[in-house]
Amino acid sequence: MGANDAANVFGTAVGTRMVRFSTAAIICSIFIIIGAVWGGAGTASTLSKLGAVNALPGAFMAALSAALSVYLMTKAGLPVSTSQAIVGAIIGWNLFSGTLTDANTLTKIISTWVLCPLLAAIFGAVIFKITVKAMRFAKIHLIRVDAYTRLGLLLAGAFGSYSLGANNIANVVGVFVSASPFDNISIGGFFTLSSMQQLFLMGAIAIAVGVFTYSKRVMMTIGNDLLPLSPVGAWVAVVSHSIVLFLFASEGLKYALENRGLPSIPLVPVSSSQAVVGAVLGIALVQGGQGLRWRVFGSISLGWIVTPVIASVICFLGLFFLQNVFNQQTFRVVPYFLSNDALDRLAKAGVSQSALEPIIGERYDNAVAMDQALIEIGKYSARDREKIMDFSRRTPILIDQKFFTKLNRGLLSPERLEAVHQLNGRFYPYEWMLKDDLAKRSSSWRKKENKRYNQILKQDLQFLIKLFRAK
Repeated sequence: MGANDAANVFGTAVGTRMVRFSTAAIICSIFIIIGAVWGGAGTASTLSKLGAVNALPGAFMAALSAALSVYLMTKAGLPVSTSQAIVGAIIGWNLFSGTLTDANTLTKIISTWVLCPLLAAIFGAVIFKITVKAMRFAKIHLIRVDAYTRLGLLLAGAFGSYSLGANNIANVVGVFVSASPFDNISIGGFFTLSSMQQLFLMGAIAIAVGVFTYSKRVMMTIGNDLLPLSPVGAWVAVVSHSIVLFLFASEGLKYALENRGLPSIPLVPVSSSQAVVGAVLGIALVQGGQGLRWRVFGSISLGWIVTPVIASVICFLGLFFLQNVFNQQTFRVVPYFLSNDALDRLAKAGVSQSALEPIIGERYDNAVAMDQALIEIGKYSARDREKIMDFSRRTPILIDQKFFTKLNRGLLSPERLEAVHQLNGRFYPYEWMLKDDLAKRSSSWRKKENKRYNQILKQDLQFLIKLFRAK
């Protein structure tokens, strides 16, 4: 990702010779790390909904497949989409493991593949026109314009690098979140790095290595080959690209809008390549489309289409070899079983049980098999099928005291921690049983009319499930 996507932040600046490559690489690396560690959680949670890769070898192969597909395209000098590569790899893992691909999440992600370059083109066109008019009005001396432009490119590059790290770190390590081997660590009792943040830090450092080693060639493709840009045009392209990435990564903005009853922008890892190409197109169209090299644009577009397909195929074949040749567990089996407890919970959720008789007591080894059985019944909507599967998914959880040391080092509030300690020795066949029991014991484990609060609650629950999941 560092080799490919750093071009989208500093490609236009380096390509126009306004910023040295070494300067661009240093600034890009620093701000990518900051953005990834402190702003990457939102897009990673969305990506995990597409497919929660639950075994470390499987996560390894998904990430490797995405990396290989991007590497192949990068060697060809094409700025492809790491977002599309990781989505293709996750779908490959879903197909191999029998996991359902969440249609709503996939639709949301694919829609951003269209919305992202469109928004960037609009921002690029508007900002370019405003900037040109402002410069004409101010009548700034040419030498000062050059100095201001260089400074603007550096500032825009720093902002763009932060946005890139926050939005796209999910493409690098998002598949490892569910299978992360790390525990939360506290530094001096004042600063805590969660398991997810440790993953993000490692991924961001790897991105920085990619920036320094392989990104220069792709920077020149963006900076010169697609459309020769003026220094001001280069600045506009970076700013437009950065705004779009920031909008799709900002948890604070999303929850602020939702809590005021306003429509929000989804937290989705969008393609920085598509954003910068869209911005360049917007600038070109404002200028009448002159100088735009459509053949280069066509080659880039073809890379966007081919990348997810290549990543999916590589991942599927790689998983087969990992499992059958190297005897690695590429996914953890999550069975589905409709017990009496699950039926009672479904009744409370308002789901009719009249047609479930054929599958009561039957065990299904994966989500695809369970969903197919419900489809064959033909009595339930997609929403009801989702509820049935949620309450019949068996994830055995044992609250074992030997894990309390790790629990106490976590990020739980004192109220939530006390409620968990009361459950010592209890066993829950289903996740929802643990959630219901905690909600009964403490109001701190109940949902509220606050999206940000509920998101943190969900993260705390996932921490407990991962810690106490019966092996």
